[in-house]
Amino acid sequence: MPQQRYYLAIDIGASSGRHVLGSVNGNGVIELEEVHRFDNVQVRRRGHDCWDIDMIWENILVGLEKCRKAGKIPETIGIDTWGVDFVLVDAQGRLVGDAVAYRDARTNDVAADVDAGIGLERLYRVTGIQRQAFNTVYQLAALSREHPEELEAADRFLMVPEYLNYLLTGHMVNEYTNATTTNLVNARTCTWDSFALEAAEAPARLFGEIAMPGTVVGGLAPEVQQRVGFDARVMLPATHDTGSAFLAVPARDAQAVYLSSGTWSLLGVEHEGPITSDASRYQNFTNEGGYLKRFRFLKNIMGLWMIQSIRRELNGVSYVSGKGAQLKRAAKEIGFGELADAARAEQKLHPDAPVPHVNVNDDRFLAPASMIEEIKAACRETGQPVPDTVGELMRCVYESLTGCYADSINELSALTGRTYTSINIVGGGCQDTYLNELTARACGIPVFAGPIEGTSLGNLMVQMISDGVFADLDEAREAIRRSFDVVEYQPE
Repeated sequence: MPQQRYYLAIDIGASSGRHVLGSVNGNGVIELEEVHRFDNVQVRRRGHDCWDIDMIWENILVGLEKCRKAGKIPETIGIDTWGVDFVLVDAQGRLVGDAVAYRDARTNDVAADVDAGIGLERLYRVTGIQRQAFNTVYQLAALSREHPEELEAADRFLMVPEYLNYLLTGHMVNEYTNATTTNLVNARTCTWDSFALEAAEAPARLFGEIAMPGTVVGGLAPEVQQRVGFDARVMLPATHDTGSAFLAVPARDAQAVYLSSGTWSLLGVEHEGPITSDASRYQNFTNEGGYLKRFRFLKNIMGLWMIQSIRRELNGVSYVSGKGAQLKRAAKEIGFGELADAARAEQKLHPDAPVPHVNVNDDRFLAPASMIEEIKAACRETGQPVPDTVGELMRCVYESLTGCYADSINELSALTGRTYTSINIVGGGCQDTYLNELTARACGIPVFAGPIEGTSLGNLMVQMISDGVFADLDEAREAIRRSFDVVEYQPE
């Protein structure tokens, strides 16, 4: 009997990270096992909100040690994370500066200035990436103005998963799907664009050749092998978590909209080429690079961040360690299910009451001191009823979010000339039954929810295809359909 082969997805999101082992049993069913999970909490350094890279790295090693202790040594390892954020390293491979997080305010006074100098129309035509104030192009410009000496001292630009790969292997490799989120990659040549780099005020010498998902970075470095007790190949999946999540969508046909639901809601479709028209730019759609140079034509929507922030606030927890006022803790920790139940109860109690709506994509909700007070202020400023109870507040958020989904699908249809007949939701957010019900109702088409571990699955798919477990993506997606339950929600 052949020995079981394991593959490891290290999936690190903005709120938590996890190590997920994947294998395929004798019946062709994909089996997943989470071996390690950790919270990803930011820290305050030199006046900025930063990722705690040392903590993340230590947890990566702890997860690898747990694989060895379980006797399940992976053939390959792949890391994916959120997009846009980066580090700089010098010629000796040492960090230059901090890993500043995208929700930090350093781009607030820079983005508009950069826009005025470069012309948003040209930048969008070149890169196809939607304008967001935290895009890497603006982060680099902000860094150039605050700490030009860091850019001068740097030898390489690495995005967060690329730096973690470097720590694992000793090799520095830039990866395509995450690189496209920077607003610095030409959507047609799939290479760093000189005009965009000039806009970012970043030296071109920092940027290496871009490699595609499926590329082997290298084996584990000797010091890592000594710590974890084994060797394995480190491979590039789609290192941007949305790129991995879209790979795991078990869509039934080409008329399906994909929704990766987590801290962000990424709503869109796979497309054969970039759409960089003025109409697409006005609607703020983006063209992120995908596996096999597919394009993810989608809109980044604020997503579950607002719900996560409300929960943290009610539980007296700060998103950034050491930042903000001390919050009053609830007598009993409030879970996501209780927030959804509060919204559902409010709907049943007052079915005909007017529900205030806010623009979930407004930058005011990106990192407010208090999400609850910011939502109330937005309602007050627009002359709407101000939510007072938790149920009213949550109903406002749920209705606003699903209304944005419906509007985005209508915009998507107009831009692509296609009619969409279903929504396929993957990721942790697909567990929220109330959100799924409201999404089906607001959009007027069926919702298919699952699998939950979409990002980890997509990460594993690239590794397994590259190692010959599956012949291609179609075969891998068929295995996903066979292996995981999908729950259907019909519009009323």
